[in-house]
Amino acid sequence: MTEQTPNHRIAEPLQPRAVAARLLQAVLDKHRALDDALTDKALGFAGLTDRDRGATRRLVATCLRRLGQIDALIAVFVTRQPAGLPLQALRLGLCDLLFLGTPAHAAVSASVDILPPPEKGGSKARGLVNAVLRRATREGTDLLAKQDAARLNTPDWLARRWVAAYGEATARAIMEAHLAEASLDISVAPGQETIWAEKLQAEILPGGSLRRMAGGAVEQMPGFEEGGWWVQDAAAALPAKLFGPLAGKRIADLCAAPGGKTAQLLSLGAEVYAIDRSEPRLQRLKRNLARLHLKAMVRTADAESWQPDEAGLLDGVLLDAPCTATGTIRRHPDLPYLKRAADIAKLAALQRRLLAHALSLLKPGGLLIYCVCSLEPEEGEAQLDWIKTRGDCSIQPIAASELGIDAAMATASGGLRTLPCHWPEHGGIDGFFVMRLRKI
Repeated sequence: MTEQTPNHRIAEPLQPRAVAARLLQAVLDKHRALDDALTDKALGFAGLTDRDRGATRRLVATCLRRLGQIDALIAVFVTRQPAGLPLQALRLGLCDLLFLGTPAHAAVSASVDILPPPEKGGSKARGLVNAVLRRATREGTDLLAKQDAARLNTPDWLARRWVAAYGEATARAIMEAHLAEASLDISVAPGQETIWAEKLQAEILPGGSLRRMAGGAVEQMPGFEEGGWWVQDAAAALPAKLFGPLAGKRIADLCAAPGGKTAQLLSLGAEVYAIDRSEPRLQRLKRNLARLHLKAMVRTADAESWQPDEAGLLDGVLLDAPCTATGTIRRHPDLPYLKRAADIAKLAALQRRLLAHALSLLKPGGLLIYCVCSLEPEEGEAQLDWIKTRGDCSIQPIAASELGIDAAMATASGGLRTLPCHWPEHGGIDGFFVMRLRKI
């Protein structure tokens, strides 16, 4: 066997774990969104092989999803939690051992070896990580069995809010749903559901979305390059379907990027303005529409002040408003560590300004569909209550039968509320609130 140099031995197997530690630090120490950190060339993710990227992303996402349990274990094993790189090495190693089934020797050596070598002062940290992870191989499984996983992995401020809003039982069901990674949901043009369900080996969900349980790179699935479908959570696909017939109608999709709802509106025959303030996100929208062979009137503008280019008011507006996005934690396990309770009031005020402007863009009789992927009542049900105090629109109650979904998702006040614990038989759904308004 050819002898390897120390540099070669370190560079190949350890690079992915070192990248994972940097990504974890970016989220937890610098409060950066994981998706943003993944695109930062300085953190090294883009330089990994396809296989290593997939494994690294899975490791970091699982670590974030189970962070409460992992940190509780560290507290059992050490008297004082370390900081910096040693802490991330411990977290990643415990995640590997206890949640991803990595062989003990591989998990321990990979975590130890991202730390500085002994000659550079790393002896103490390497010894600590090695000792903790070896102890975890003996005791970790039994300790996990005694943990309250749902509660430990939910920050206190979110748990308290959900108990107050939904009751203890439903709040616990939401927290338990967040422990599982979300499936891949797909939208297709009307009438194409059965064809693509067969080609993609997918289930047709209530409401018409497709759900694919099998893995694999999205870009390599049948029909992606040809533009046969697009990725979109089943809950996110519901709001655009509430306009009714759209052929020939002029609709604005405010806060449109990355474009799933724009694609829906276009596939239903609408003429669509796709509005977003972020030029990079709109570039992604344009790429998505080009792949799908769809064309919208794309505008870089602030949704609070945008006006149509041509004279005349619109037939409809779809407002997927900026929000805390706490309904998407299954897909974005970094969110609980990025958001704060103080964000809710600020976003609720922005949402009201956007609602008022969106109504001003409508013809009399025009429809406004408002939605947020948030579980927080201030961003959903409370906004519907606020609408009742205005005199320029009426609430058009949403019936579950319109969408072919569970009756429990329609609220008594006329809105639509999905929760991550809904559809357990299908694997869950993102949390959304939707309301439909008609301009007077």
